[in-house]
Amino acid sequence: MKTAKSKALFKKASALMPGGVNSPVRAFRAVGGNPLFISRAKGSRIFDADGNSYIDYVLSWGPMIAGHAHPKVVAALKKAVENGTSYGAPTALEIRLAEMVIKAYPSIEKIRMVNSGTEATMSAIRAARGFTGRDKIIKFEGGYHGHGDGLLVKAGSGAATFGVPDSPGVPKSYAKNTVTLPYNDPKALKAIIEKQWKDLAAVVIEPVAGNIGCVLPRPGFLETVRRLTKKYGIVLIFDEVMTGFRVSYGGAQAHFGIKPDLTCLGKVIGGGLPVGAFGGKKEIMSMISPEGPIYQAGTLSGNPLAMTAGIATLDIISAPKVYAKLLDRAAELESALRDAALRAGATVKFYRAGTMFCTYFTDKEVVDYASAKTADTVKFGRFFRGLLERGVNIAPSQFEAGFISTAHTSADITKTARAAFESFRSI
Repeated sequence: MKTAKSKALFKKASALMPGGVNSPVRAFRAVGGNPLFISRAKGSRIFDADGNSYIDYVLSWGPMIAGHAHPKVVAALKKAVENGTSYGAPTALEIRLAEMVIKAYPSIEKIRMVNSGTEATMSAIRAARGFTGRDKIIKFEGGYHGHGDGLLVKAGSGAATFGVPDSPGVPKSYAKNTVTLPYNDPKALKAIIEKQWKDLAAVVIEPVAGNIGCVLPRPGFLETVRRLTKKYGIVLIFDEVMTGFRVSYGGAQAHFGIKPDLTCLGKVIGGGLPVGAFGGKKEIMSMISPEGPIYQAGTLSGNPLAMTAGIATLDIISAPKVYAKLLDRAAELESALRDAALRAGATVKFYRAGTMFCTYFTDKEVVDYASAKTADTVKFGRFFRGLLERGVNIAPSQFEAGFISTAHTSADITKTARAAFESFRSI
C-alpha cells in the first residue's frame, strides 16, 4: 500500500486548512496515520492519489447509494451543466425532485430544498419554534444534527470521536434551550415532557442513531416518542439525513411505521452533490417565507445540478426490484461479516438497519450513547488499518455507520469478508 502522495498532500493541506481537512472525521486522528487523498471513484471502488484501490463502504458518508459515477447520473449531469450551473431562480427540476420525495415520504406534504443536512435541521427547528411559539428542543445523547449552535450538545460523529461533544463557540444562551436525553429511554423522555411541555417546541431525533454507529430503536421507543409529542403539541422532527432512502426507500419512518411532523433529508437526494431538504405538515410548512413569517433562504437552494443528480439517483433505485436486491446484498454483507468475526474469535457487536451497518468492538449490547462508548476504539483502529491495507475502506471512526450500494457485488463482499477475517485475527 503506497502512501507517499497522500502524505505529501496532507502535509501541504495542513498548512492551509485546520487539521489539513475540511471536515474533522476525515483527518484519521481516531485511527492513526494520514488520511487518504482520493483522486477518483467508480462503482463500488475509490482510488487514492497513490493509485491504491479500495472497496468503498463510506460512499461519501451515504449518498452514493447507486455507486460512484453511475453512468446515468454522469450522463444527466453532463447534459445539465451545458445549460448552466446555477440560476438563482425556480426550475422544473425542483418540482420533479419534490414530487419524487413526497411520493416516497407521505408525511411530507410540502418541502423546501436547502444545501446541506445542517441547514435542513436548523431550518426545521426554526419552523417548529415559529409554529409552536416555544423555545426549547429535546435531542438525544450522541445524536448529530449538524453543527448549528444549540445542536452541538453531546453530539455524535466527529464530536464523539474527539471527545469534545460540547463545542467551544456555542453561547450558553443557545445551549440552555437544548434538553439532552439518553436514546432509547422512554421513561426519561416522558418525565421531561410532562414537566416542561409548555416550553418544548420540538423533539429532534435520528430514528436510527447513525452518528454513534448504527443504534437501533428498541421496540416501542419511537412509538412512545410519537405518542408523547402528539399529546403535548410538540413538533416531532425525524432527522433522516442519514437514514433517508437508506433504512428503506421510504426511510426509517416507513420501516417503523411512524409519521413525524417534519422530516429532514440530505445526502442521497442530491446523488452526491450538496443538497438537503426539510418538509412535513402543510400547516407548519406554510409558515415558511414567503408564504408565512418564518424566514429561510438560500441562493443555491434547488441548484439545477443537485436536482438533476438527485432525480437520476432516485430513478435508479426506484426501478423495479432494484431496492429489494440492494437489501439482499446488505443482508449478504451482514452475514459475511458476522461469520468472519465468529471464525476469527473476535468479540464484537454488529448492527444493521437496511443498507446501514456498524461493527462495535464491545461485548455489550449497544442501545445508546453510553453503551456505544464502551467500544474499544484502539481495536477498531487496528481493524480499520487492517482492512485498508487489504483494500477495503470503512469510515475512520468507531462511531460512524457504513453503507452499501447497488454497485457492490458478491465478489466485493467475498473479498471484504476475507479482509475482515484476517483483520479480526490480527488484532
